[in-house]
Amino acid sequence: MSVRKLSLIALSLLTPAIVFADASAAPAAQGGGFGPIVFLVAILAFMYFLVWRPQQKKAKDHRALVAGVAVDDEVLLSSGIVGKISAIYEQYIAVNVGEGVNLTFQRNAIAAVLPKGTLGSIKK
Repeated sequence: MSVRKLSLIALSLLTPAIVFADASAAPAAQGGGFGPIVFLVAILAFMYFLVWRPQQKKAKDHRALVAGVAVDDEVLLSSGIVGKISAIYEQYIAVNVGEGVNLTFQRNAIAAVLPKGTLGSIKK
């Protein structure tokens, strides 16, 4: 038998027990109603400290990195290209990736600023 058939059989066997449950059973004790609210606040705090806050910090650090680049900085771009910045425009940068080869990228494509001399050690 397939899993679907087994689940349908189990559901059909349980349905009468659920529908015709004993109505004379004692009602469940009522709480103050703060349980779901506390749970929701705990989930939101968990999401804030483990998801939103680190992501905001990372975005802030990236904005500072992009704003702090200068001509002749060696950079790693998000595409994996390594080069030296030859010109900076308002929203774009020109990156020299070889002799006479300049490529233009958006500033946000900068993934990291490399230490001086990295390009020289890579080419050897």
